[in-house]
Amino acid sequence: MATGTEPPGTGTATGVRSPGRASLAARHLRTDRWWLAPAATAAGLLAFVAYSTWRAFANAHYYHAPYVSPFYSPCLADNCVPMRGGPNWALFGSWWVLSPALLILIFPLGFRLTCYYYRKAYYRGFWASPPACAVAEPHRAYSGETRFPLILQNVHRYFFYLALPVAGVLTYDTVLTFRDEHYAWGHAGLGTLVFLVNIVLIWAYTLSCHSCRHVVGGRLRHFSKHPVRYRLWTWAGRLNHRHMLLAWSSLISVAVCDLYVYLLSTGAFDDPRFF
Repeated sequence: MATGTEPPGTGTATGVRSPGRASLAARHLRTDRWWLAPAATAAGLLAFVAYSTWRAFANAHYYHAPYVSPFYSPCLADNCVPMRGGPNWALFGSWWVLSPALLILIFPLGFRLTCYYYRKAYYRGFWASPPACAVAEPHRAYSGETRFPLILQNVHRYFFYLALPVAGVLTYDTVLTFRDEHYAWGHAGLGTLVFLVNIVLIWAYTLSCHSCRHVVGGRLRHFSKHPVRYRLWTWAGRLNHRHMLLAWSSLISVAVCDLYVYLLSTGAFDDPRFF
């Protein structure tokens, strides 16, 4: 829709009609309620940020045998609640007095914050850059991700590597949910189902990542010579088509998982048992 640039001095003070920005004829701009999508996205992300911030700093009600909140796993501080057979690794001594969630959340947070889908979501939802397709942008200039701090988005692949072991620990936590409150194996409750759904969505989102797709099949000149990597690349590509859906589904599921543990820990209800 770019039809060239406006001559100097003919543009308005802000937005795409500023001098030097690509000009858009008014007939090409949307007149529908385009703002609903970025507004809903911003509201959803704000809700999760508010909830996760509260739970991360709460430092309480994150364990109810055999369930441990994914916000606190693995628990790396000396002040963690003892979890029998759970992810207790006191790598940080008694000098760490803050919530142990702050030690681990940086990895999944960094992975999601630099994710290609989430970038689009919060760029549009919070910065209006751009607000939506075929909508006049309010910013005078555009530099993309070539300057600080947005150039740091390039660390996404490294956060992908760090997210893998975290997902592995959460898988271990899910296996532990097949115990009862006395740590006896061979039992399952509603919480087990909640954790199973969450870990499936976590892995699906992680493996649908653009970086994962590039790692398993990128830079190959001849797929025929690498049949295994080609198959993995194909599977990752199929998941990648649903990356947005998986991003939101896993974000909701991890919050529901934490909320479930919180409600059990506070005595709001007892975990229904299937067997």
